[in-house]
Amino acid sequence: MRILAGLLAVALGACASAPEPEVVGVPVVVLTPGLPAPAQARLYADCIAQAAETRSYQRERDGGTLRFTCTGERAKWFYDGLAEWSASVGSEYVADGRTCRFSKKLIEDPYGIDGCSTDGAGDYQCVVILAVGPFIEQLDYRIAKR
Repeated sequence: MRILAGLLAVALGACASAPEPEVVGVPVVVLTPGLPAPAQARLYADCIAQAAETRSYQRERDGGTLRFTCTGERAKWFYDGLAEWSASVGSEYVADGRTCRFSKKLIEDPYGIDGCSTDGAGDYQCVVILAVGPFIEQLDYRIAKR
């Protein structure tokens, strides 16, 4: 058993300290063909569109992701769209007077997970998380006016 533990420690240490692969040649920049988006993609697109229109977006705590928030009818549509899915995967929760539905089962908290909630009295809110990478972390960046 100690031998196995020792081998695992050496193997994991080697993986953790391995250098990043060296880029050889020019990378391919042509996008591969996309797949047709399923019907529920419209829920995400409409929520993000409303959030963009109303400037209801912010960075998540890790810095490399954005959180888009939509409300009202668009959020209700998304919330209703999550009903069957959330029930089937066990990702519907009631907390703080709101019923929440998530796109996957929570492990610890809703960080980084898309979801919607309602207070049962007509207030709907959805959050869509988008991974954007390190460019978003350049806090001194200025965008040119259109």
